[in-house]
Amino acid sequence: MHIFIDADACPVKDETYKVGARYGLTTTVVSNSFIAIPPSKLIERMIVDAGPDVADDWIAERTEPGDIVVTNDIPLADRVLKAGGVAIAPNGRLFTADSIGSALASRAVAEHIRSMGEMTGGPKPFAQADRSRFLQALDEAVNREKRRRR
Repeated sequence: MHIFIDADACPVKDETYKVGARYGLTTTVVSNSFIAIPPSKLIERMIVDAGPDVADDWIAERTEPGDIVVTNDIPLADRVLKAGGVAIAPNGRLFTADSIGSALASRAVAEHIRSMGEMTGGPKPFAQADRSRFLQALDEAVNREKRRRR
């Protein structure tokens, strides 16, 4: 089991490091630019080339069944699920086979509206409650995978 962080603009990196350390899991921080990481044998940094979806492609190509990916990117979450992994948004939203279709559809509608020049409000501000939901969802995902592997 491995944790990947789609790290550009991820607000829960520190929380992910702590959960990974608690369970002895390697966490790989994937970004298009340098991101400082704490000194730990369990935390790796991967800087990929700049460009659309380069970090997503890197993560998706390496995700194996049971791996956990922290991302806000819905298409990446879909690819993670198809690879047998678990995808969790920083606000604690767990992407599932049942929810990913509507998430992709909502994303497509929002993109269409923006392409027509409409102003959208964007995501709501990240709150402490989001951080708490994320920690709970990540902890549950790790424990669920550990039980499944027994």
